[in-house]
Amino acid sequence: MNTPIEPKKVHHGRNVKRLREMLGVKQDTLAVELNITQATMSKLEAKEEIEKDILQKIAQILKIPVEAIENYNDEGALNFVANTFNNHDNSSTISYQPTFNPIDKIVELYAEKEALYERMIQEKNELIGKLLNK
Repeated sequence: MNTPIEPKKVHHGRNVKRLREMLGVKQDTLAVELNITQATMSKLEAKEEIEKDILQKIAQILKIPVEAIENYNDEGALNFVANTFNNHDNSSTISYQPTFNPIDKIVELYAEKEALYERMIQEKNELIGKLLNK
């Protein structure tokens, strides 16, 4: 009784997660680069099949070919990592540099908090004014 062997199904989301982790890129960093939330990034990594345009964006950010995500397997990845990182030629070293400045993000968050506090103070002052006028 011969049963045909079906090719192993590729799980794009799992492959993205594995490659991202191998490259030392955090999920929230990749989410920021894709302009999505971390929760959405988590959902993407759970999907068996990810749309081609999103795969292309992820590959571009991680600086890997789309085919690496589509055809990932553990054995091939181990060979790739071993060959890349054991080769001391600087031209083949993988390096990830975010395209945003972390200081700018901190300043942006600080400005948002400051605006929130100012609105809260203004609302409190308006409420006090209304209570005093009663």
